Amino acid sequence: MSDWIVETESLSREFKGFFAVRGVSLKVRRGSIHALIGPNGAGKTTCFNLITRFLPASDGKIVYNGRDITHTEPADVARLGLVRSFQISAVFLHMTVRENIRVALQRKLGTSFHFWRPESSLDALNDRAAELAEAVGLEDHLDVQAVSLSYGRKKALEIATTLALDPEMLLLDEPMAGLGREDIERITALIKKVSEGRTVLMVEHNLRVVATLSDTITVLARGEVLAEGDYATVSQHPQVIEAYMGSATAEDREHG
Repeated sequence: MSDWIVETESLSREFKGFFAVRGVSLKVRRGSIHALIGPNGAGKTTCFNLITRFLPASDGKIVYNGRDITHTEPADVARLGLVRSFQISAVFLHMTVRENIRVALQRKLGTSFHFWRPESSLDALNDRAAELAEAVGLEDHLDVQAVSLSYGRKKALEIATTLALDPEMLLLDEPMAGLGREDIERITALIKKVSEGRTVLMVEHNLRVVATLSDTITVLARGEVLAEGDYATVSQHPQVIEAYMGSATAEDREHG
């Protein structure tokens, strides 16, 4: 089995003459946490959309677990174990936190569509649902409908339902967006915990989170790879400092 779980070769996406992503060759090591960072408009989310096939590539190749998925349908990519958070983390507003997490957990039991079974058949999932709720700071909200949650808590619930599916590779697009400091600390710890035995690729603007979690960081600028390495390496790269790190670090200091 290859050390690389995902490899892209000269991956590009053109929109009417504008390249959102151009010639990106990316290797994500199996079992690692790999971060994509860069200024707004750098092409990070477009890369996610290309890898998960929500957008077709204009050029290039995508390989997952040794399989060419360049032209594979998005649903089939998810079934292979390559899951982007928003694909399965929809919050059902008029269901409770517990019920939302249990819906996600049902997939592993193969009972997702057994609507005729009594609700009590899902009680076996309650302990795991409670664990995930506690991990994202929602342990006191298990019986609260999602519609009543604050934005930060809805985001935490989305992450809990995503992680409930236990994918082989998880793509997280700004998992800390909109969260308070305590939630960030909890979810950082949760991502670190669930990364054991699986791979995480994430886009994240919180540099403290990136520095804490990431084994490898790829910096994008104007749709191209600018630098790659661990945090110490990329944070000292002159072009990275100019394009992203300097302004982002200054913003970090400003907001404490």
